[in-house]
Amino acid sequence: MQKIDGKLVSQAVRDELAEKVQHLTKKGLRAPHLAAILVGSDGGSETYVAAKVKDCEEIGFGSTLRRLPDSISEEDLLAEIDVLNEGESIDGIIVQLPLPKHISAEKVINAIHPSKDVDGFHPESVGKMVGGFPTFVSATPYGILMLLEYYRIETKGRHAVVIGRSAIVGTPMSILLSRNTYPGNCTVTLCHSATPNIKELCLQADIVVAALGRPGFVTGDMVREGAVIIDVGTTRVSDPSKKSGFSLKGDVEFESVAPKSSYITPVPGGVGPMTRAGLMKNTFLAYEAREKAAGR
Repeated sequence: MQKIDGKLVSQAVRDELAEKVQHLTKKGLRAPHLAAILVGSDGGSETYVAAKVKDCEEIGFGSTLRRLPDSISEEDLLAEIDVLNEGESIDGIIVQLPLPKHISAEKVINAIHPSKDVDGFHPESVGKMVGGFPTFVSATPYGILMLLEYYRIETKGRHAVVIGRSAIVGTPMSILLSRNTYPGNCTVTLCHSATPNIKELCLQADIVVAALGRPGFVTGDMVREGAVIIDVGTTRVSDPSKKSGFSLKGDVEFESVAPKSSYITPVPGGVGPMTRAGLMKNTFLAYEAREKAAGR
């Protein structure tokens, strides 16, 4: 069994991007710029956004963080997004989810210009991804693909079982793994809450991607010897022994599954850092596309 080290791979991605940014700035060109909007003060969102800002600083990207009260109206939030859409030096825009209940996440996602949609959530980005056209891939699936590639894990002809059908992870992951690329060329089964025989399907899988948000759902008796296990889960579970008062738990019961796997992502330190790496790579791609369109 080999642990897949998301921190290691994420650092390699950041180092590569930092080198590219240094090359740009030495030529007198501007650095890529990521703008983030944080509505309210949710603890998890605060942590995620702070990490993304730190990544930008490390790589050499410019970054803008717009902190807005959770009382902001939907109309005013959309107006803030419009300002960033028009910003000449802004290459990528993210709005941290979840949003307050009175604001439609769908409207917010649709309001971000597709050329700056570095989260890969806009319907245009999703449509291009499904069609196999160049686009921004949702950051978590993108990060998982980078992990598979870094560790040279064989995917062609393999049976991949994806548990969870969210628009952000499960569904795009199933499509990406089935594409005629590497990583890809898998036969994919997409499972969800209405799938009656998940255990039997998992036992057939060469690759299991668990992305349903239920701690410890995948147990040792559900996986075959030598399977590759990708755990996307990051649920906060009460833990009095921790200073924060909680621990992060994955969707995979690590202790029982790890001994049977060939490769496995831990939680934390597996997929999480790669989501941020995917976002940073998308931001650089957005920058390159905008500079090319401007003839620079």
